[in-house]
Amino acid sequence: MNYDIIIIGAGPGGIFSAYELRDSGLKVAVFEDGNELSKRKCPIDGKKVKSCINCKTCSIMSGFGGAGAFSDGKYNITNDFGGSLYEHIGKVNALALMEYVDKINAKHGGAQTKLYSTAGSDFHKICTQNKLNLLNAKVRHLGTDINYTVLSNIYEELKGKIDFYFNTHVNDIKKTADGFEVIADKNYTCKYCIVSAGRSGSKWMETVCKNLNIVTHSNRVDIGVRVELAAEVFEHITDELYESKIVYTTEKYEDKVRTFCMNPRGIVVNENTNGIITVNGHSFEDESRKTNNTNFALLVSKHFSEPFKDSNGYGESIARLSNMLGGGVIVQRFGDMVRGRRSTQKRIEENLVVPTLSATPGDLSLILPKRILDGIIEMIYALDKVAKGTANDETLLYGVEVKFYNMEVETDENLEARHKGLYIIGDGSGVTHSLSHASASGVYVARHILSNTAGAK
Repeated sequence: MNYDIIIIGAGPGGIFSAYELRDSGLKVAVFEDGNELSKRKCPIDGKKVKSCINCKTCSIMSGFGGAGAFSDGKYNITNDFGGSLYEHIGKVNALALMEYVDKINAKHGGAQTKLYSTAGSDFHKICTQNKLNLLNAKVRHLGTDINYTVLSNIYEELKGKIDFYFNTHVNDIKKTADGFEVIADKNYTCKYCIVSAGRSGSKWMETVCKNLNIVTHSNRVDIGVRVELAAEVFEHITDELYESKIVYTTEKYEDKVRTFCMNPRGIVVNENTNGIITVNGHSFEDESRKTNNTNFALLVSKHFSEPFKDSNGYGESIARLSNMLGGGVIVQRFGDMVRGRRSTQKRIEENLVVPTLSATPGDLSLILPKRILDGIIEMIYALDKVAKGTANDETLLYGVEVKFYNMEVETDENLEARHKGLYIIGDGSGVTHSLSHASASGVYVARHILSNTAGAK
């Protein structure tokens, strides 16, 4: 099977590469470990199946749409966070591509969703007065439900023009004289190969880079908890900004602690990354699916150098400890944490904030390193000054939340690796860490390939 272009991974990077190439006249294929969108079903129903059963391919993490398919669909249009794509393609170009991605999402079903902005917000001043830094961004919030609709509509447009191979694992990529050989259920060849493996493909990506002698650099890992509290506590912020990225520098260690992935009136969910159960959050546009709670992550970044370079391995070891002690995710009341005691089932059942995820009551101080835990507690008290009630005893903390970042793959300004025609994009590259940046990287490399093929003609 010979193709002009093979895209590995149907996450946001791969999807937007395919979208740009759909009418090019080139023969394009997309290979994806998981299912097409309509067949992505997590067996956890909260009744018969209450926790992860370690499916062969996790429907939450893999399949058309990638790990972002069942996220709350937040597209942050900014260079202040979400990755370092601008370091490769320039700040103006990166923002323009994110704006373009937003227009495509709006065209495919997201037009009625709200575009929030921190520009002109009085909350900047309030944060500054309390030693908190509110990062600038425009945010398109699709919600988990509308995000699904947008992805479905894009897939309908693509499937007649692009060859999709679902449930097809790529074992390896080999350089050939004329391009590349992609080894999956059988061998496929292409002139150009776009690799968009996502975070769940981090170990696979490292192997591919090693086999192709592509240099990689150690990246960071983010470790922390997911906070769940009464929606009213953050309502004055979420009604105006929806997603507020707030950074705090701890007094004790001068570490950076940040909020991440805020879900007003949303739910807390499990995630399975390479067999490790961690926690995340979703939210919805549909009023009937909204809850009484808001959740968000508090994360501390750790970046290691000599002699230890395996940041992801460090994060995995902490997550595995949580899985060992709690059988998955552990939940603890903030009041219990600061008093140095574990939460019990009785305390959780009597808690004013009703948990949206069935998790094991326990003690997160037995899992999280003291430095990280101290930073999280400091941050909660800092947030309490701008959102009174954050530090209430009833606030729930779920652990652990870990954001794994791929080793940063060495590429040039076009996200092209040392082998010409091989592009590494999306979160699998270690360059992007968000839906918007990953999608923009997919558009960028597709356009670069099209410019090359036009020049060749």
